[in-house]
Amino acid sequence: MIEKNYQPADIEARMSLIWEDSRAFSAGRPERRDAKPFTIVIPPPNVTGSLHMGHALNNTLQDILCRFERMRGRDVLWQPGTDHAGIATQMVVERQLLERQQPGRRELGRARFLERVWQWKAESGGVIINQLKRLGASCDWSRERFTMDEGLSRAVVKVFVELHRQGLIYKDKRLVNWDPKLLTAISDLEVQQIELRGSLWYLRYPLEGKTFNPDDPATFIVVATTRPETMLGDSAVAVNPDDERYAHLVGKHVILPLVGRRIPIIADQYSDPEKGSGAVKVTPAHDFNDFEVGRRHNLPQISVFNQEAALALVGNEDYLRGLPEGAMQLAEELHGADRFAARKQIVTRLEDFGLLERIEPNTHMVPHGDRSGAVIEPYLTDQWYVDAKTLAQPAVAAVRSGATTFVPKNWEKTYFEWMENIQPWCISRQLWWGHQIPAWYGPDGKVFVAETEEEAIGNALGYYVEQEVITPEQGREMALDRNKRAGFITRDEDVLDTWFSSALWPFSTLGWPDETPEVERYYPTNVLVTGWDIIFFWVARMMMMGLHFMKQAPFSTVYIHRLVRDEKGAKMSKSKGNVIDPLGVIDDFGADALRFALARGAAHSHDIKLSPQLVETNRNFATKLWNACRFAEMNACGVSTGFDPTKARQTLNRWIAHETARATREVTEALEEYRFNDAANAMYRFVWNVYCDWYLELAKPVLTGEEGDARSETRAMVAWARDEILKLLHPFMPFITEELWTVTARRDGLLALAPWSRKASALTPEQLALMSTNSPDPLLPPIWLAFEAAEFTDEAAEAEIGWVVDLVTAIRSVRAEMNIPPATLTPLVLAGASAEARERAPRWNDVIRRMARLADISFADRAPEGSLQLLVRGEIAALPLKGVIDFSAEKARLDKELAKADADIKRVDAKLSNEKFVANAPDEIVEEEKEKREAAVARKAKILEALQRLKNAE
Repeated sequence: MIEKNYQPADIEARMSLIWEDSRAFSAGRPERRDAKPFTIVIPPPNVTGSLHMGHALNNTLQDILCRFERMRGRDVLWQPGTDHAGIATQMVVERQLLERQQPGRRELGRARFLERVWQWKAESGGVIINQLKRLGASCDWSRERFTMDEGLSRAVVKVFVELHRQGLIYKDKRLVNWDPKLLTAISDLEVQQIELRGSLWYLRYPLEGKTFNPDDPATFIVVATTRPETMLGDSAVAVNPDDERYAHLVGKHVILPLVGRRIPIIADQYSDPEKGSGAVKVTPAHDFNDFEVGRRHNLPQISVFNQEAALALVGNEDYLRGLPEGAMQLAEELHGADRFAARKQIVTRLEDFGLLERIEPNTHMVPHGDRSGAVIEPYLTDQWYVDAKTLAQPAVAAVRSGATTFVPKNWEKTYFEWMENIQPWCISRQLWWGHQIPAWYGPDGKVFVAETEEEAIGNALGYYVEQEVITPEQGREMALDRNKRAGFITRDEDVLDTWFSSALWPFSTLGWPDETPEVERYYPTNVLVTGWDIIFFWVARMMMMGLHFMKQAPFSTVYIHRLVRDEKGAKMSKSKGNVIDPLGVIDDFGADALRFALARGAAHSHDIKLSPQLVETNRNFATKLWNACRFAEMNACGVSTGFDPTKARQTLNRWIAHETARATREVTEALEEYRFNDAANAMYRFVWNVYCDWYLELAKPVLTGEEGDARSETRAMVAWARDEILKLLHPFMPFITEELWTVTARRDGLLALAPWSRKASALTPEQLALMSTNSPDPLLPPIWLAFEAAEFTDEAAEAEIGWVVDLVTAIRSVRAEMNIPPATLTPLVLAGASAEARERAPRWNDVIRRMARLADISFADRAPEGSLQLLVRGEIAALPLKGVIDFSAEKARLDKELAKADADIKRVDAKLSNEKFVANAPDEIVEEEKEKREAAVARKAKILEALQRLKNAE
């Protein structure tokens, strides 16, 4: 028996245990041995992570697909796991050590520190896995993987070594995003651009051969910069080749202020004549754009900072090379100064020498580390790189050929733009937690890359014997005696970028590099569900690695979902205080309500606006479903053995069978096309409006009437449609539907494994052949009935019941528009009614009168004077309202409403036509104004329609 009240928390805990105990989500179930596989790999959340709304959306959409395909008979593998999250995890453990006043990372040493990290992982890591289970994620949890478990680590090493052997991994000195607090390179994804108010300094660089005079522009060139502290590393001044102001200076030199270094004036398109003075300083070692300019013009790279972003000038040969006598004094005075303190000192000195022309306020984006909060420094250092350009070519071709498709398709343009302009991928990180790079260095710095230390020492000994650095005898002794070779080679201390191991996720999780049955069956995967922000960092790299090592793209479809924002469209952030905690929402309203709210908002074209109130609305929908099932139970509704909905005789029952089939087709087609919002909203309308508000209401007189065939059939149909609803809703709201299925269906087997209501196209040729005969396989009756129901149509039943529904709806709408009190019963005249209407009206007289608040229903050749006329499916329905409402007063009220709607539209138009407003207002504010306009336009249309009705009634 169904409990009186819907209590999500009780249901969710109970259903989770049932699923887990029955291993409902296991891939490779015996009965699906011959089924077609369907594979999704979860974007592995950080092991340090906690469920946020982005996770909730991403995993809800994945779960909808997995449950949908599982019910369609596929052998589903949803591969779960977590990412070791190098920087994040190391920071968590270091912070823990600090809080507990225990020795820090450096004091512990690498080995002992890593022991502490693994200990933390065992005790506290993976909390997010349990949170995903609370959401209802139907992963095969028995196959959970971790990016640093033994198997995946072996895959990472093999890939690194293979790519190095092929010349696709190499070491190089390039600029990286350097975090001076964490002392490591970080990826672009870990850089947060923050808009700050700063300054633009205009500096006078003296021309060589001219006596500098601050009052004579012919003796200097003005450059504009936001970073005067980096000028110590300048190696050129750049002007645009089309800028006539500086054409005569190209090829000449300036003397770098304060430093005295002679640097050239070069022409390069990078310099924008419209910005600043049109001339820019070029510092290849401290700016990404300048680095490229420097490469084009073969400029020296002069690094003036150390790893802590302090000036490092004393002993810096690159800085001191070619400087005049006396330059050492400046180097000694500024050496060791923090970059921001150095900025102030340098600006003061420039001003003292008349080299500072002016300072302008300047708002610009400044890169910060998302973990440390420190300002990121472009830093020139030796790092390991992947030749991404070479690996990208097959990945681009795979998408162009259609082997992999993006949904929505417009994201392919973003993918191509990045892939076709791809830069070398920096894969080394100066951390301890992560996959340590499998490279060892000999006494002279020679690099030996190998899968094991034993292999590396063998390669090193062979090399140095060949080079006659050691004798063959020494080589043999060192090979046999570990003590004698101790310290001969040393391992690279750096670890790999977390994204390197993540790039292997679709095949490493299946057991590669071993040739496992799982690799054979489940690779390539079917679809990847992810956010647009990691197309570059993860999707593209999985494509590159999958194609290179597996010779197949890792997935055939990439579904890109949008962001979850707050109810006003603003991005959620802690600083704004508008973050919605999914676990808090689940506690308040249940996981099903949150899932359904997210699915209903998951459109291809726009972000999701979410609020607790919206989730509560969807909890109310769950309550509506719960109460409908209780109503069916209390009226003894159940599906009798052998019941066939397509053989129903009652028009009302044939109508709900028709509508159920239509809903099945809508939901199935929408899910096949990744239109999650269309599928979810189709179910919302069908359950709330069609089944509950109309079918059950229209069935009540039959259910409470005398016993007979009509009552028995209606009981069975109510239950059958309810069961179909539970199936169709299960991918979206798994907990409540599984509970209601268990309680009401009273049959063996889980809803999670029940057959979906299928279209003919979803059936196998063997099943179709059986159905073409009149003797379907007795082992497949659920599929047979589901097929029949999904294909069923009855246009005659739809025409009759649809007319009743539309008529009542239209009358209710007019009553609301005209403010007619509920207690006032009005007559209805069917004017010039067709033969069908004359037959239908008496059959449904009591129902229409009760639901539309009518005094009576009559027929006439034409509509009476003073009546409002409605056109319902080609039939004229007239409401004589003379004496019921004051036409003049009603017209005045509507005119006032119309004026207000026009004023609202005019006000919004004024804002949206203001270019300054559109350019400066936050996106969510502009979007909110557009929505206000749409609402006002819709309101105006309804008012005009009501006014026209009044005019016609006069």
